Amino acid sequence: MTPDRLAPYARLPRAYHDLRLLHSTVDAFGRAHWLLRTPEETPGPYDAVVVTVDDCASYETALSSVTARHPKVDSFPDGGFVVADARSRAGDEQVQVFDALGRPSWTFRVGDAIEHLLTDESGDLWIGYFDEGVFGDPLSAAGARRWSATGEALWEYSPPPGGDWIADCYALNVDRRAAWVYPYTSFALVEVRDGKPLRARTTRVEGASGVAVHGELVAFFGGYGQDRDRLVVASLSETSVDTVAVSRLRHSDGTPVEPPRRVVSRGPRLYVQERSSTSWCVLDISRE
Repeated sequence: MTPDRLAPYARLPRAYHDLRLLHSTVDAFGRAHWLLRTPEETPGPYDAVVVTVDDCASYETALSSVTARHPKVDSFPDGGFVVADARSRAGDEQVQVFDALGRPSWTFRVGDAIEHLLTDESGDLWIGYFDEGVFGDPLSAAGARRWSATGEALWEYSPPPGGDWIADCYALNVDRRAAWVYPYTSFALVEVRDGKPLRARTTRVEGASGVAVHGELVAFFGGYGQDRDRLVVASLSETSVDTVAVSRLRHSDGTPVEPPRRVVSRGPRLYVQERSSTSWCVLDISRE
């Protein structure tokens, strides 16, 4: 795989294509998940199914009494799932935690306007918020937060030296030992590590929707307007992220990438899902 080429990663089995897709992601262990329900709209809670593809094998988990109308899903290490409604009001317990059998076990609220929901290998939730929550909800005002699987607030962003407040969390990368926040308006790359102060590095890259990090190597994907398929490869220095090369992300056969529907940033990997939403591709900068 060349540095600007996506590789096929996971595909939703055809047997599920008639169901309505609500959300899809790739978790901390590299498993791809699709949250689906029947096409018929019904008022109130509904039943859904999570289809998981892991190393070419697939299985499903039925979830009962899902309440989210704008759902985002991720998994826990024990086989359970979290489903959160991206939009909420004060008093709404918009986050549902499901056990490995699909039964709801916990509910709590994390704030309005969820842009990114990523669980880590310990089962904590990392959430990045978009502007309507940052400027409209006290729980979302920090722009990026970490929560336990039972709703305990564990961490929230505040500007480090050389950093700025978050108006909109454009990209969030959650890896084994670190998280990386890429916020509007400054578009600095902020490193988050347990027990250490936040570290902000300036960048010249604006509007990216995904960021991958491996050692001192960084890749930013996306941008404004004609830069939606842009790939910027850069290197980390003490205080900045310095551009090394700029190209256009392509598939392995050289064909263009459609405007992505979703980008999930996990350590050195960028998972990209295009308009069809039934498959994921991957760019892994640790293999370059």
